[in-house]
Amino acid sequence: MIKGKKVVIVMPAYNAGKTLRRTYEEIPHDVVDEVVLVDDGSRDHTVAVSQELGITTVIHSQNRGYGGNQKTCYKTAFSLGADIVIMLHPDYQYTPRLITAMASLLAEGLFDCVLGSRILGVGARKGGMPLYKYISNRILTALQNLIIGYKLSEYHTGYRGFTAEVLQALPLEDNSDNFVFDNQVLSQIIYGGYRIGEITCPTLYMDDASSINFRSSVVYGLGVLKTAALFRLHRWKLLRSPLFAGVKPRPCQEEA
Repeated sequence: MIKGKKVVIVMPAYNAGKTLRRTYEEIPHDVVDEVVLVDDGSRDHTVAVSQELGITTVIHSQNRGYGGNQKTCYKTAFSLGADIVIMLHPDYQYTPRLITAMASLLAEGLFDCVLGSRILGVGARKGGMPLYKYISNRILTALQNLIIGYKLSEYHTGYRGFTAEVLQALPLEDNSDNFVFDNQVLSQIIYGGYRIGEITCPTLYMDDASSINFRSSVVYGLGVLKTAALFRLHRWKLLRSPLFAGVKPRPCQEEA
């Protein structure tokens, strides 16, 4: 725990058997209370490794998609009484060593959501991010900042920490079951007036790290732009979107 807050790590997993142990061993277990892995129909030994490590393991008999996996992750974290939830990919693309810093920022009440940004600093390309992904990340982020009226270094990192309160204020079930889920969540957090912090995160692209193909990347990019457009149209009251209609605004309170 940190400041009496229960910290739960959730890992959405698909064929992560080769990297799961390394990821798990670097988690700061002196801070983390529970680790949850949701296996999304893996065809390797992910479940066996997870159970061997003593991780709370939830198994999807059929693949429900990245967003569908996260929905189960967060429901499970809530059932365990989480105050702080940090999503860590089990493919070792993001270092677990930032968990303590991310959880501390949330426990201190400084932010409602903390992102591990690959773009702050110079870590993305040095860590092996493909050039086309780096360029598309920068273009999409610039467009989103412009349309939404916010400022983040990137909207596309998979390394995220949340307070339980902010997650429970979002209509997560109305979100996509696919990759654009991540983007919808951030857009909803901004719409609700919640506070987002970013810290520099070194990243490592390896052969064993998960990655979406070019076609899926294009579909994701179009989904990102659609989400930003819906945000703006809903805010201007020109169109009602369930993505934002169900967001509970941040309670009025003094900034930490």
